[in-house]
Amino acid sequence: MSDLILIVEDEPKLAALVRDYLQAAGYRSEWLADGRLALERLRTGPMPAAVLLDVMLPGLDGLEVCRAVRAFSDVPILINSARVEELDRLLGLELGADDYVCKPFSPRELVARVKALLRRAQGRLAPVTLVPAGGGFSVDEAGQRIVWQEQALALTPVEFRLLRQLLQHPGRVFERAQLLDLIHEDFRDVSDRVVDSHIKNIRRKLAALEPAQECIASVYGVGYRLDLP
Repeated sequence: MSDLILIVEDEPKLAALVRDYLQAAGYRSEWLADGRLALERLRTGPMPAAVLLDVMLPGLDGLEVCRAVRAFSDVPILINSARVEELDRLLGLELGADDYVCKPFSPRELVARVKALLRRAQGRLAPVTLVPAGGGFSVDEAGQRIVWQEQALALTPVEFRLLRQLLQHPGRVFERAQLLDLIHEDFRDVSDRVVDSHIKNIRRKLAALEPAQECIASVYGVGYRLDLP
């Protein structure tokens, strides 16, 4: 697996600091300061192991870059931004980011989050072993994939863990706080509304394969339940 981290950041001093910490942790890095150039690089060049993506960028803002990248790649994306409002973080995660860190941040924490993202992504290169989970679903634990009716869902690592948990306990109602503990274990400070964003994404991806597929039920005032079709 590549050890190259793409840094998309328009503050040269901050980008240089992040590059130094990544290098000390054993990673190579590439730096771009323009969102449009970053998107073109990801479309045409070798895919990096992960992307560190600022939001406020010239050319094209980071959220639009994230949205566009998710149309053709599941590369791990960590958004870093001075936008600290909960709605901004929810939007970033809803658009497909795997993590979101607010500026100012600790470079050590940033590297720790990168390592966590890469650990989850490394399984994609392992041999595929599909374990039936009922309702036409199968889980590839090593590859961090979930297949429905022989079609792989394009899930982020967070979405994989959430759907896997629901599949392991069909019919059980999970509170949002329980699911939040499961999917956000690394230095997180977000509300349980983040779960709603991830569920929305999973439902959208299921609907893209089968428009009538509505197996994740909302339980008013509590959380979510998966009903196998």
